[in-house]
This record gives sequence, C-alpha cells and structure tokens, in this order.
Amino acid sequence: MKNTFNIITLGCKVNQYESEAVEEIFQSRGYEKKPNNADIYVINTCTVTNMSDRKSRQMISRARRDNPEAVIAVMGCYSQVKPEEVAAIEGVDVVLGSRNKEEVVDLCENVLQNKKAIDKVLSFSETKTIEELEISNQEAMTRAYMKIQDGCNMYCSYCLIPYARGNISSRDMDSIKKEARRLAQNGYKEIVLTGIHVASYGKDLREGIRLIDVIEEVSKTEGIERIRLSSMEPRHITRDFLERMKATEKACDHFHLSLQSGSDEILKAMNRKYDTKIFKEKVDLIREVFPNAGLTTDIIVGFPTETEKNHEDTKDFVKEIKFAKTHLFKYSKRDGTKAASMSPEVNGNIKKERLKELEAIEEVNRLNFLKNQIGKTLSVLFESKSDMDGFKSGYSTNYLRVNVEDNIADNEIRDVLITEIKNDELVGKLV
Repeated sequence: MKNTFNIITLGCKVNQYESEAVEEIFQSRGYEKKPNNADIYVINTCTVTNMSDRKSRQMISRARRDNPEAVIAVMGCYSQVKPEEVAAIEGVDVVLGSRNKEEVVDLCENVLQNKKAIDKVLSFSETKTIEELEISNQEAMTRAYMKIQDGCNMYCSYCLIPYARGNISSRDMDSIKKEARRLAQNGYKEIVLTGIHVASYGKDLREGIRLIDVIEEVSKTEGIERIRLSSMEPRHITRDFLERMKATEKACDHFHLSLQSGSDEILKAMNRKYDTKIFKEKVDLIREVFPNAGLTTDIIVGFPTETEKNHEDTKDFVKEIKFAKTHLFKYSKRDGTKAASMSPEVNGNIKKERLKELEAIEEVNRLNFLKNQIGKTLSVLFESKSDMDGFKSGYSTNYLRVNVEDNIADNEIRDVLITEIKNDELVGKLV
C-alpha cells in the first residue's frame, strides 16, 4: 500500500493555502505526511518569475532523486502556463493546472494502479468558477489564511498571472462564513483574507457583494479577533471601505499596496490602473483612518524603458511615502507578456545598482517606522519563542514582530508597550 505523501509549495499565500487544503484531502483518505522518501510527491508550482520556473523544476528533480519510485504530481501556475514543458520533465506522472487541485489524490492513485501518466490541465473556459477548497487546520496554529478569490482581470504588461489563474472568480459567502467558524472552533484567532486579486472579490457575484462585506461577515465570527488582508490594489481603497473596516474593531491596520514603480511613465507602461498622485491620495486616506498603519509594498526594479529619471522618481516617491517595508525585485522577462517585447531593456548591472540604491532607502524607512513605535502600545498576537533568549514573540496588528521577556502562552493577544529596538525588531513590556 502506497500511503505516504509530501507536498512542496512554491510561491504565494494562495498556493500555500491550496497546498494545505490538498494535504487535508490526502489525510482524510488515510495518507500520512512524510518529508522524505514519500510514496507520492505533489509540487505546487509558481511562475511569477523565471527563477520561479527554475525552482519548480528543481523541486521536481529533488523529489525524483529522493524516491525514484514515487508518483510525482505537478500542479499550479507553472504547469498551467507551460503544461507541455512540465509533462516533458523526466519522472512527472501527473500534470494539473490551477483550478482542479482537489482531484490530485484520485489522479495519483490512478497512476499507482495503471502505471500511466496523466495530463489534466484544463482551460479556463472549462473552469470559470472558483475551486471550493477548504481548510480546517494549518501548520501555524495562531493565524490562518483563507482563500476567498482567484484569478485576475488586470493584465499588467509584465505579469503572467491572468494566464496562469484565469479571470476573477469569487468564493461563495456562505462557504467563507462556514470556514471562518470552523477555523475559530479549532482555535485560530486571526484570519488573513487572501486571493490572487483579493480587492476584486464579488465582481463576478450578485451586484453589491464586495470585499468589505466579507470582512464584516467574518468579523461576526465568535473567536476570530483579528482580520488581516493580503495585497490590495490602491484604487480599491475608499473612505467608506476604511471606515467600515475600522468599525468592525477586528481589522488589522496593515495594508500591502502594490506600487511597482514610483514613475508615472513606467506605471503606464506596466498597465497599472493608477498613477503616483492616486497612490499618494490612498496612502493619506489610510493614515487618516488608521494613524499607525503599517504600509508595505512591492517595487520592480529595471522594468524595460526605465530611465535614470524614472528610477530617481521612484526613489523620491519611496522616500515620500515612508513605507514600513518595501519588497524589491529585479524585473524578470516573461515570454507571453506585453513587456517581453518592450525595448530598450535595462542592463543587468544597472538593475543591480538601482536595486542597491532602493535597498538603502528601504532600510532607512523601515528603521524609522520601528523607531516611531517606541512609546506606543501595540496589540500583539504571540506565536512562538523569540530568537532572543527568554523572550516570546508575535506580530502586532500593523505587522511588526514584537518581543517580550515573559512566558506568554502561544495564541494569546496582549497589549505591549514598546520600549526599544533590538536586532531590528521591537521589544516591549506587557501593559
């Protein structure tokens, strides 16, 4: 009896959620998770960059080396976009895409019985509705991710995700409420609402249902004390949205707004649906409603046609906004996107220099935000032992790691007065 499995996950929080849902399916069928020499390996892939593709291939090869007799199933964004390439990799037995992952156990068992490879990547014309995967438990026993949306209609010029995930599809509200109750019953106190383009939730459902309605409904769940959002498009931030969020008294004051560039010329070339003026207006609105909000972002360095002036504009804008954290990425050319044919391309060495310059600004912004927390009282969900000896650590509502010299129970929410910074993290004492 082949009864052990392992799942290797690359990429975003949506992939992590889906992998954990698939893990529950395996376990409900009597399989035992085994990190090495498993009978079945599932590789949940990512394709956001060329490096993601390469890492996906490396994980497939690693699984094959670990157990040459194992059944290997590959699913996710890379296999959706390049199914023939994945199927041609030596040792791959099952190829799935982005929307039929609930079938992976059945397909692996079919290979075990019939010794014949299966390719079942569906087109998005065949899978227009969201795949209703469910989770009861996750590895982190304090914060749970909940996928409420899939797909994207934005078609940014550098991005393959709409081709890997299809158009927007939203999860049924009743399904969301049931999962929130189940997670609360299992002890989770914080839920992170996630999706490929979470702000677009409800656009494919009956008129009037939107992301704020999900936040309000989940906030009514007894036992759920904090609700956090994954990445948001700035255009979807409105005063009504923010004030309704705040009124729940459970919404975290942490907003990840994907900027990508501080140059209006480059934002237009990227097919982003805003400019720096709109972005700044949304930031000011957030800080008006949530004065101590943690604002984080992503920036792509060295996008095709990016001039030195464009780069300087980005540096100036990042300094102006003063993000709590900035995730920086060098542009990665993706075949099949509009940006792949744009020229001139930015020289690799120039990308490296521009990245270093932005990293220096990000370091200053981050440390200044940490310093601004000293003397403030933050609500912290404690999760684990700290790297500091004798301390416990957890995350504040504005998503900063906080350390306290006290033996606080995991999954406990406490107010902490911030007193200092050590090792680039906050330290405080219980109030």
